[in-house]
Amino acid sequence: MDRAQLEQCIEDYGKDIYAFCSRMAVNRQEAEELYQDTFLKAVELDSKIDYENNPKSYLASIAMRLWKNRKRKYAWRQRIAAMKQFIDEEALKDGDDETDVQENPVEESWLEKERKIQVREAVAALDEKYRIPVYLYYTMQLSVPEIARLMKIPEGTVKNRLYHARSMLRPKLEVVWNEF
Repeated sequence: MDRAQLEQCIEDYGKDIYAFCSRMAVNRQEAEELYQDTFLKAVELDSKIDYENNPKSYLASIAMRLWKNRKRKYAWRQRIAAMKQFIDEEALKDGDDETDVQENPVEESWLEKERKIQVREAVAALDEKYRIPVYLYYTMQLSVPEIARLMKIPEGTVKNRLYHARSMLRPKLEVVWNEF
């Protein structure tokens, strides 16, 4: 991958990959590291990227594998010597782009931000097997077959997990969903 291809990849898919990384990681610093490592790994694996098919899903799979590896390493370290994990709650709440807030009155923009926080917290509380497909489907906007291929599970399992995730989120987000 030469510099021009890398820049094009970052321009085309960088925002989506960063959003995915920030949803998977605990804080902003981890999300940024995961994002950078994803593109570094993409440079290493350049020959495997099919630019004609769907490089966005390939980049998302790289990010997911890196995140799982980090999580596995963290769990192993916890078994050896427990470490206190720092959770940057402000980074979780301030993860919204200011460009998302259009020229609404102050109250509406505040309510919109609160809705996003509620949705984010509800999804973050889901078990990993439900949370990852939800992020891939709604934030990365990948199709069910792409998610199945990325996660290496059958399409029916992806559909099932999305269905159950929605069922679990419905009571928690009833107020948010009724407003739309």
